[in-house]
Amino acid sequence: MKQKSDDDFQLFRQAVGPVDPVRHDRVEHATEKPPAEPLQLQMDEAKVLSDSLSDEYILDELQPGDELSYAVPGLQPGQFRKLRRGEFRREAELDLHGMTAKNARKALALLLQEALDEGWRCLRIIHGKGLRSSNEGPVLKTRLNTWLRQRSEVLAFCSAPPRDGGTGAVYVLLKKQR
Repeated sequence: MKQKSDDDFQLFRQAVGPVDPVRHDRVEHATEKPPAEPLQLQMDEAKVLSDSLSDEYILDELQPGDELSYAVPGLQPGQFRKLRRGEFRREAELDLHGMTAKNARKALALLLQEALDEGWRCLRIIHGKGLRSSNEGPVLKTRLNTWLRQRSEVLAFCSAPPRDGGTGAVYVLLKKQR
């Protein structure tokens, strides 16, 4: 009987192969940590941002050559002049040409969220002059004028100088992020 157990032991050793002794009795799981960024929170915030831009209260209808100009009460006149001249460094640009109003609103919301996340101060948004729009006038220009006024992080915006798009683009000045 001893012979059988020695044969079994040898067969077992051959089947298993070389073995390293266990140094401790704890199991170390190789689980991946979840990403450091709360993805669901970011998606929820993006949804809220796109929903927060309302078309319900469209301001005055604009014409292709009309200049856009807005500043929150209390903004220093020198800051606004600097914006009008294009003296702020523009950290990002968004071109809305050819977009529907719905897609433009989403793109704007995403850009503003990214600007908040990155701490950007000045943006250029190209909306076009609306020369190909129907009798309504420039749709995106009119909506952008309304949407930007609804955002608390927007300090001011104005039509760009001719070299940067003129009345077909705006510079947007955002609050400094802490």
